[in-house]
Amino acid sequence: MTTIVPGVWYDGGMDGMESLTLPLAPTELPEKLRRFADPNAPVPAKTMAAKGLVPVRGGDLVTLLVQLGADPEPSVADAARKSLRDMPDEVLLPAVGGELHPAVLHGLATSLYENEGVLEQIVEHPNVHPGTVERVARHASERICEIIATNQARLLDAPAIVESLYKNKHARMSTIDRLVELCARNGVRLEGIPSFDAHVKAIQGQLIPEPTDEPLPTDTLFQEALAEDDGDATAVDIDKVDGSETVKEKNKPLSFRIRQMSISEKIRMAVVGDAAARSILLRDPNRMVSNAAINSPSMSEPEAAAIAHSKEVAEDILRIIANRKEWTRTYEVKRALTFNPKTPVGISMRFLSHMRPSDLKLLAKSRGVPNPLKTAAKQRLEKKMKGRS
Repeated sequence: MTTIVPGVWYDGGMDGMESLTLPLAPTELPEKLRRFADPNAPVPAKTMAAKGLVPVRGGDLVTLLVQLGADPEPSVADAARKSLRDMPDEVLLPAVGGELHPAVLHGLATSLYENEGVLEQIVEHPNVHPGTVERVARHASERICEIIATNQARLLDAPAIVESLYKNKHARMSTIDRLVELCARNGVRLEGIPSFDAHVKAIQGQLIPEPTDEPLPTDTLFQEALAEDDGDATAVDIDKVDGSETVKEKNKPLSFRIRQMSISEKIRMAVVGDAAARSILLRDPNRMVSNAAINSPSMSEPEAAAIAHSKEVAEDILRIIANRKEWTRTYEVKRALTFNPKTPVGISMRFLSHMRPSDLKLLAKSRGVPNPLKTAAKQRLEKKMKGRS
């Protein structure tokens, strides 16, 4: 099992990630480091080394501290990580640019994820593993994302990097369009992006902008929309009497910005945006957009429950909700779908057996649901009543 210096990015393995195992075996270390960096070395010697009290400099010192940062002895690991964090950039950056083991680069990316200079050196390093770049790409700043996006050959060989950039809110929208087009043109499919095919279709025939030093106006507008997305899963109010829907006052600026977006921007917003954006995008008349929203990896059961009440979402959306077992485990979702007149009758009938007598009674009298469902609800209620007598 791979052990990496604790940090925010390591959460499982890309193919070949076993090569990034820390601590390294002594045979993979420079000979002069082995007496201090061997996991089986005496703790006092490792502790001195972790505090920087041994005659080692440059890349060797960085290797030593990253190695000891994964040491099984907690006091050694803590001291090494502190020494690494406290190292001045004028010493650290030249060392990172030198000859380093891929596992050391990965450990640095994990430990020093807030140091832009270090991350820049790492993603441009000839020894860096694609899995390290993929993890950096998940949370990197706009500038680091732009640097990662320039290495097209690596992106095509490791499309998971593109997927991470796609899901990173800091990555420019124009850059994402360009990378999606690059992948599509080269027959590379982003399996981790459910709406990839829709995004490809949305940009077909469009003029894809070349990379620029500064963000394009559309990039800025996309970021402003993300900033206004407050995560409200019920950004749209549904009237309980007539079923009419209105965007909540606080979400009107977000709704306005979304209306101005291109189809590809809306599709990506469905993936990287929060619940408020998804709530609005689900009502978009373009099926590719609404499907991207309901299939977003971030879509939750409470959101699905709120959507199941809506009479303005497409029938396809209700069908998707009904076929997701993790969402229909709750009574609220089943009830909302059954009472929604836009739900296909076959689906409503499927959930009828789960309805409580009080809801069967309401269904039997409801003017909003199809007659076959009303009749079936009435018959089921009568059968239940007879069973009790």
